[in-house]
Amino acid sequence: MVNDSVWLVSHCSGRCCRHKCDPARITRPLPLHQLLRAVGVYRRCTGCVRVVHGLCTAFSAQYQATFFLKDAPKTDTKIAVIGGSGIYDIDGLDGAEWVSVESPWGTPSDQILTGTLDGVVMAFLPRHGRGHVHSPTSVPYRANIDALKRLGVTDVISISACGSFREEMAPGDFVVVDQFIDRTFAREKSFFGAGCVAHVSVAHPTCPRLSVACITAAKETGINVHTSGTYLAMEGPQFSTLAESKMYRTSWGADVIGMTNMPEAKLAREAELCYASVAMITDYDSWHPDHGEVDVTQIIATLMGNADKARSMVAKLPGLLGKDRAPCPHGCDRALEYAILTRPEARDPALMAKLDAVAGRML
Repeated sequence: MVNDSVWLVSHCSGRCCRHKCDPARITRPLPLHQLLRAVGVYRRCTGCVRVVHGLCTAFSAQYQATFFLKDAPKTDTKIAVIGGSGIYDIDGLDGAEWVSVESPWGTPSDQILTGTLDGVVMAFLPRHGRGHVHSPTSVPYRANIDALKRLGVTDVISISACGSFREEMAPGDFVVVDQFIDRTFAREKSFFGAGCVAHVSVAHPTCPRLSVACITAAKETGINVHTSGTYLAMEGPQFSTLAESKMYRTSWGADVIGMTNMPEAKLAREAELCYASVAMITDYDSWHPDHGEVDVTQIIATLMGNADKARSMVAKLPGLLGKDRAPCPHGCDRALEYAILTRPEARDPALMAKLDAVAGRML
């Protein structure tokens, strides 16, 4: 790791930065916070300066994140819960109200239940709609994430029913997912495209900070929770064949299987929302020799018990996350920082208008 005291800035012309940084010339080593102050880089524009250290020509994201988190103002925590099969509301909200949110990306799955819990603003969105009217494919994922962003949500907890590929991940258990394999193919997977191209990283698609809160809440509730797992997202609505189930389990190394967390997790990252996924195990898919094929009646029975556990877990989250929220230490809320490639003059105005909530901070 490079000691930040040896980083040098050779010159800033001001031409490269839409934030109009003042030109500066630094000829001696400076600590990073003094260096940034000298060139006026308070808006995270890496193009403002050329850093001279070997072959490096820009600040590393790690150094920027360290600096900007240090003095960044805190905001209010606003937690959204996206409930899957069996979870169509949450209990105990003060001032509970179902509100409609308009989105340029379509109509969300349902109205959003808003209120406060232990002084923290909460929002609940039933992914399939009340009455379970959306299939996994027809869920309006972009509209859902956009609507939550418009409500000012900072943290999204996804709760969904899943099958298990692991003996030890038994029906009734919860798994806090940290990786995905995306096998969906009939869904819009990005807010960006022709007219504004962006590439965000989903190497680590869930937020560790938020995942830890879910793990702690589950343990405090007495739920048998597994602290990591890989989620295989299939298109559905049919369940897996036996051959698929065995392949996902043995060759691909997946731990759980579901139909709804993709592209939801990718869209949350594009919208700069912290996202955690909690998989409620309902069955062993079709690989297990002692359990046979998936039985919907058994799934529903397990779902009812899981739904009560999930509500108890959610009730713990406001106390764990707190009302005041600092910037995400893992950068989820800055995911678009270096992601947008299309030059401002080449961007499609119609798409820009639709991105006003999702990417308004950058655009």
